[in-house]
Amino acid sequence: MSEANSTMKQVTPDSAVQNSANGKYDAVIIGSGISGAITAKELTAKGLNVLMLEAAPAKDMSYKGFKSYLSNYYENASKDNNSPYPNNPNARMPRSTDVSKLKPGVAGAKGYLVQNGPLALDSTYTRVTGGTTMHWEAKILRMLPDDFSIKTKYGVGLDWPINYDDLMPFYQMAEREIGVSADVEEQGFYGIKYEPGYVYPMHGLPPSYLDKIVAKGIDGAEFVLNGETHTIKVRPFPQGRNGIPNERYNNGQGFTPVGALSTYQVEQGGRCQGNNNCVPICPVQAKYDARKTLVAAAKTGRLDFLPQAVASKVVVNEHDNSIQHIEFKHYASTSSTEHTVHQVHGKIFVLATNAIENARLMLASKLPSSSGLVGKNLMDHTYLLAWGLLPEAAGTMRGTKCTSGIADFRHGEGRKSQAPFGVDIHNDGWGWATGSPFSDVESLVDAENKFGRALRQSVVNRISNQLLFAFMVEQTADESNCVTVDEAYLDALGNQRPVIHYQLSDYSKAGIAYSRHTSKVFFQRLGAKDFSSYSPLDYGHFQYEGEDYYFRGGNHFSGTHIMGTCAANSVVDENQKSWDHNNLYLVGSGSMPSIGTSNTTLTLAALCYKTSKHIIETLSQYSVGVVSDSDYKIAKGASHE
Repeated sequence: MSEANSTMKQVTPDSAVQNSANGKYDAVIIGSGISGAITAKELTAKGLNVLMLEAAPAKDMSYKGFKSYLSNYYENASKDNNSPYPNNPNARMPRSTDVSKLKPGVAGAKGYLVQNGPLALDSTYTRVTGGTTMHWEAKILRMLPDDFSIKTKYGVGLDWPINYDDLMPFYQMAEREIGVSADVEEQGFYGIKYEPGYVYPMHGLPPSYLDKIVAKGIDGAEFVLNGETHTIKVRPFPQGRNGIPNERYNNGQGFTPVGALSTYQVEQGGRCQGNNNCVPICPVQAKYDARKTLVAAAKTGRLDFLPQAVASKVVVNEHDNSIQHIEFKHYASTSSTEHTVHQVHGKIFVLATNAIENARLMLASKLPSSSGLVGKNLMDHTYLLAWGLLPEAAGTMRGTKCTSGIADFRHGEGRKSQAPFGVDIHNDGWGWATGSPFSDVESLVDAENKFGRALRQSVVNRISNQLLFAFMVEQTADESNCVTVDEAYLDALGNQRPVIHYQLSDYSKAGIAYSRHTSKVFFQRLGAKDFSSYSPLDYGHFQYEGEDYYFRGGNHFSGTHIMGTCAANSVVDENQKSWDHNNLYLVGSGSMPSIGTSNTTLTLAALCYKTSKHIIETLSQYSVGVVSDSDYKIAKGASHE
């Protein structure tokens, strides 16, 4: 196991301003999540000097700081996605606990995101060093080749200006950086392909006992959709967490997992321990997060890191429309809104926050793009939850949150009439749906008067049989789903907050309805009692064809600065470079024209490798050596033969 030494070169606002005025910085990157971290690592590795602005403090770069997050989580009554991460009035983040059912015509402004409806979206992101990879689940799937051309193939959504083959070498680079545990033999389906001889850095994690019970009951089940038969097979997911290194990786050189970050030796994080606590925080740091990439960038000595610096304005040079500088507000303490305003210069500027914050910053800077598409085409994966009790103990709560699922509805001609979906088999029981196990204890005490040993045994009996299916449904690009800003809604530093306008199309609703049908068949084959219910009082409630449903957000915000073939139909090109500003890049899932049925992290990471290659080649004009394509080709794993 490799220990990641977390010493970072932090700079003050004054030194950053002075350095930038002296022309030190080749690139200024906003945001320290996976997009910013990968870009910083690639650029600094090629001899470029980078300044990174991060809105949050950098306390979690030490082992002590990370442990404080764990303490927050253990002590917090709420176990939502952001419960380990303290409230910071100067860099607020969305919290699902702030979401409530919207009243028609009344904006929901309780949380950081202003919800303009008509549906309330409970997705979140994390504004701490390392970004949302601090709380992500770490399933790490590639998109299907068909996902890049859904408009052409199925008549829905938008096509990409690139295809799967274009992104394939960058997928491999992202899988190396994250340290993916998976087996190629189990992942090559529905058009997904790999370079000859490729193997993942680590072997796949084993399926849970619950996975095996579900597979035994539903493998081989057949569903006919649009004339095509879909035969069910439970498959393991690729995981962004440490497993057993594959000795065949990198031409037999193998792979060394990166464990916990610390300034001193800490023997933690080299292997996933199955804590079932991946969301919102891995207690041993076996799960990848972007801090590990930041540390690698910092080791070059060419990354200056400025925390507590909230980007507030992108300023354009009116003569050539290039970006002149970034304005930011620096606060000294999370307990005070007092701040100073500064500006920094660079040759290249990279907005690497997330799809919401990138759009918010551009719109607050009055830069909607010549296409007018900044903030529009907001997408997220829509989840339908279905839960039941199995007739036998299934080992619920063993393993990571989710080790296996079903991919057989991700593809096919059915995509012409309804949204495709993937299915997650949750190892953590009904937690997402009902608040289990806390809700179980409450009902056993209040409704059944259980206490002592009887209560303990009843909790064990109930939880051990729980099964939750989470159906992840595609949402396609729709300009009416968008992020805007409004002077009426400001944060503590006076920056405009994001305003969300969100609705589900009939295309997505049809996919949700078919997901519910599928869940009923699964429960019947498993002999499970279906406890799923969808209250009209729920904030995610909607009706479709006379039936009640509710949805949950996937935390996969995308699409607000989409890439395309020209300035008229998009915000950025295939390298995530702004069509309007020749030294500005907007990176991350906001550039994705479609999101398919895979979690977005791997694809956005791959895009950032592609973008970094382009930036380095562009900056070669500034006395930087031209980088050959061979520098970007990942060493292939040994042949399977």
